[in-house]
Amino acid sequence: MKQLTDQDIANMIGTEFTPNNRQTRNRVRAQLHLSTRIPVERPIPSHTTLDLHQLTEEQAWSAIIKVAKSGTRTATIITGASGILKIKFQQWATDSILSPYIVSFSPINNGSFSVRFKKRINQPPLSTI
Repeated sequence: MKQLTDQDIANMIGTEFTPNNRQTRNRVRAQLHLSTRIPVERPIPSHTTLDLHQLTEEQAWSAIIKVAKSGTRTATIITGASGILKIKFQQWATDSILSPYIVSFSPINNGSFSVRFKKRINQPPLSTI
């Protein structure tokens, strides 16, 4: 989305735009519905918890990729003590396109892992399955 300049705003409101004029800015924001159109950038959490219970392999893969792409540095990934996702996560973390994005992972208990992701610096996007 294009960043609005002072000239763009002046053209929309039909008068000279003074950047410090709060009323003018509020009127333009209300007219353009900017509070709903421009998403507020939220800080990236440094840690997240991802529960993979009740997910298929594809859903679990997508969820893990989403966390890896989000910029989160650490995560607790709950796979469950038994089942395919516990095995699959370990395979994905060591032998897939996900592995270059993981610094380390270690079991917390029988059904969850602590994962450290690399800091994202212009890394190529991860694809889904």
